[in-house]
Amino acid sequence: MDSIIAFLLLSAFCTASAQQMESNISRGSYLTPGINSTWVSRSGLYAFGFYQQGNGYAVGIFLAGIPQKTVVWTANRDGPPVSSSATLNFSGDGTLVLQSTPEQTPIIIANSLGSTSAAMLHTGNFVLYNSDQQRVWQSFEHPTDSLLPGQRLLAGTELFSSISETDHSTGIFRLKMQRDGHLLQFPVGSPDMTPYVYYGSGTPGTGDNVTLNFSPDGHLYLLNATGANIKNLTDGGYPTKETIYLMRIDADGIFRLYSYDLKQNGNWSDVWSSSYDLCDPKGLCGLNGYCVLNDNKAQCVCLPGFEMVHQGNWTAGCERNFNAASCNSKNEYNEYTMRELANTVWEDISYSVLSFPIKEDCERACLEDCNCEAALFKDRTCRKQKLPLRYGRRQLTDSNIAFIKVGKSMPADMPKDNQKDLRLVILIVGAVFLTFGCMMSVVSGIVLYKYHFWYRTLPFDGNVELSDDVALRRFTYLELEKATDGFREEVGRGSFGTVYKGAILNGQKVVAVKRLEKVLAEGEIEFQTEMKVIGRTHHRNLVCLLGYCHEGSHRLLVYEYMCNGSLANILFTPEKQPCWEERMGIARDIARGILYLHEECERQIIHCDIKPQNILMDDYGRAKISDFGLAKLLKPDQTRTFTGIRGTRGYVAPEWHRKLPVTVKADVYSYGIVLLEVICRRKSMDNSVPEDRAILVDWVYHCFEAGDLEQLVGPNDEVDKKQLERMIKLGLWCIQDEPSLRPSMKKVLLMLEGTVDIPTPPSPTSFFSVI
Repeated sequence: MDSIIAFLLLSAFCTASAQQMESNISRGSYLTPGINSTWVSRSGLYAFGFYQQGNGYAVGIFLAGIPQKTVVWTANRDGPPVSSSATLNFSGDGTLVLQSTPEQTPIIIANSLGSTSAAMLHTGNFVLYNSDQQRVWQSFEHPTDSLLPGQRLLAGTELFSSISETDHSTGIFRLKMQRDGHLLQFPVGSPDMTPYVYYGSGTPGTGDNVTLNFSPDGHLYLLNATGANIKNLTDGGYPTKETIYLMRIDADGIFRLYSYDLKQNGNWSDVWSSSYDLCDPKGLCGLNGYCVLNDNKAQCVCLPGFEMVHQGNWTAGCERNFNAASCNSKNEYNEYTMRELANTVWEDISYSVLSFPIKEDCERACLEDCNCEAALFKDRTCRKQKLPLRYGRRQLTDSNIAFIKVGKSMPADMPKDNQKDLRLVILIVGAVFLTFGCMMSVVSGIVLYKYHFWYRTLPFDGNVELSDDVALRRFTYLELEKATDGFREEVGRGSFGTVYKGAILNGQKVVAVKRLEKVLAEGEIEFQTEMKVIGRTHHRNLVCLLGYCHEGSHRLLVYEYMCNGSLANILFTPEKQPCWEERMGIARDIARGILYLHEECERQIIHCDIKPQNILMDDYGRAKISDFGLAKLLKPDQTRTFTGIRGTRGYVAPEWHRKLPVTVKADVYSYGIVLLEVICRRKSMDNSVPEDRAILVDWVYHCFEAGDLEQLVGPNDEVDKKQLERMIKLGLWCIQDEPSLRPSMKKVLLMLEGTVDIPTPPSPTSFFSVI
C-alpha cells in the first residue's frame, strides 16, 4: 500500500514538473517595467515583457540571452510607448491585458478567455494554454516583422517592416504570402498589383494554401497544401550547433535571413537577402524623393526645388521650398522654370501622354500647362504628371528624363551689388547663347529640309524609325507584308478585321498589324482625317496607334503590341483569372480610357464595341482599349450578329434595336456589361450553366434583389462585401435600358473610386416595362 502511495506521489510530482517546464506563468501574474519586467524562457534565450522604446516602454518578445537585445515580436505595435507605471496582467479570466495608467482604457494583448496558464517557450513562441494544455493563443500566429525557426507565414497573411531598428511601429513595407502561391513585397498602402511589386518569389498559381516555412537550419521554403516543396528561398543546411536564425523584413524594405553564433557573442550575420540593391524597395525615400546608390549604400535625395518635410525622416518625403501659384492665374508658367533630372524612374500616374521628337518640346508642354507639375520623357513619349511623384530611384541604364516645375526665385538675402553683377553676367551669357542659337537655327533648317526630302523618298528596309510625332507613319502595303512575314502569324480576329504580329526597326520593335475588312470606300483625305484623329489620342489606357496603310483596297493599322493578350483571355481562363483588387484596377483603367474618348480627346469618339476582346493588357497588368474610332469606317452590315448594328451581341445597347439616336451612353451600357463580367469572372451569355444563370444581367439583378451577392463571386474569391455591393449597383445603373438613366463615364469613375454615393438601382428594364 505504501508503495502505491509513493508511486502516485512520484507520478504527480513528475506531471507537475513537466507542466512547469512548458507552462510557468499562472493566472494573476503580472509584469511592470523595471525589476519584474519579463517572463523568460527556460533556456534564458527569449523573453516576453517590457523593453525600452524611446522615452517609454513597449511590450514584445526579444532575445534576452545575447548582448544585442533583438526584438522579434511587438504587441500593440502602433500604440504609444507606455510609462514606467504600466502593468501587464495575465488576468483571472485568462486575458493578457496592458494597463498603461489606471485612468486609461486597458489594451488587450491576447483575448483567450479559456486560457489557464502561459509560457515563454525556448523557440521564441509565447503561448497561452487551456486546462487541457492545448494552445489557445500563440505569438507565432500573429507575426509582426520577423519569423523564427518553426514559424510559418500563412496564405493571405503579411509581415510589415518596422519604422526603424529602435522604433518597432509599423513601417512602410510589407511581405505578403498571396493566396495564389506568390510571395511578394509591396510598399504599404499600395494595391496587390504588379506595378507595385519590388520582389517576387516567381511562384504564382502554385496553390491556394501555400505557406512560407522556416527550419532551424536556416532553410526558407514554400510548401503547398499537400506538403510539396514549391520553392527554396534559401538552401538551409547551415551549421546549426550554437547557431540561431532570424528572418526579418527590415526597415529598409528588404527581408533578410540572419544567423547568430551564441559562442562568439558577436553580431548578427546577413546570410541571405531578397535583394542586394538597396534602392529596390519602392517608396524608400518617400513622396517627391528618389533613391541613389552610392558605394552600395542607399542615399535619398529630394527633387529639385524640394526639401525634406522632417529632417532625418525620409518616410515623410519632400515638399516644395517655394510657394506655388494658383493654376488659374494668368501666365502663371512665367513664374516657373523647369529643372531636368536625368536617369530617374518614377511611378507612371500621368494624366496626359504626348508624342514629341525632342525633350525640349516635352519640357515646354509642361511649362505652359498650369496643371502639369512634372513631366517624364522617354523614347519620344512625354508623360505629364501631377505631384507627388512616388517610387523614385536613379537608374543609370534608363534614359528617362524627369522635368520638374520649380518657382523662379532669387534669395532675399543676396546683396544688391551681387544681384547687379548676376544680372550683367546673365545678360552677357544670354546674348552669346542668342547669337549661337540663331546660327544653329539656320543650320538646322537646312538639315531638316534635306532630311525630310530624304525621308520621304527612302524605301522601307526594316531600319527606318517610326515617327512618334502627331503625324502618323504611313506605310506601304509591301512594307507591312515584309514586317509581318507575309501576314503569317495571326494573333487575333474581331469585328473590325484580323490582327497579325509583326516587327519593325530591324526586328527590334514588335507591333500588331490590323487588316481592316469591309471598310467603307473612304477617299484618301477622309481616311487620313480619321487616322489623324485616332493618332492624336494619347492616354495610358488606350492602345497607341503608330501608323497606317491606305493603298488601293488595302486598309491596315499598325499598333503597339500587347504581349499579354486581351482581357477575355485572362478573365475567362480559370488559371489566369486576376484577384479582386486586380479586377477593380482593370475596371478603373477601362473607365478612364472611355472617359478620355468621350470628354477629353480633341474630338469626341464613341467606341461602339466595348467588350473584353477589345481590352488589351500590357506588361504591367494595365488595361488598354483598342479599336476606338473605327466604327465610322465600317460598312452598315459589318457585324457578326445584327444587320445594321455596330457592335457585338450581349454588349450592344438597346437603343441600337429601337433606332434611337446613339450617344456616348451606348458605350456606358457596354461598359456596364463588361463590369459585371469583370466582377463575376464569366461571360455575359453562358449556355454551359443552368438556364436561370445563363444571362448574366438577369442573374445579377436576381441576386441583388435577393440580397445574395456572394454567389456571384464564389467562395474562394476574397472580396470586400461593401465594395462588391457598390460595384454591382454601379453595373446595374450602367445597363439601364433608358439611356438617360445611365451615368456619364465621369460619374462612373467617381463611383468606382468611392467618392460618390451609389443609390439603389431599379430593374434595368423597368423603364420600358411600364410604357
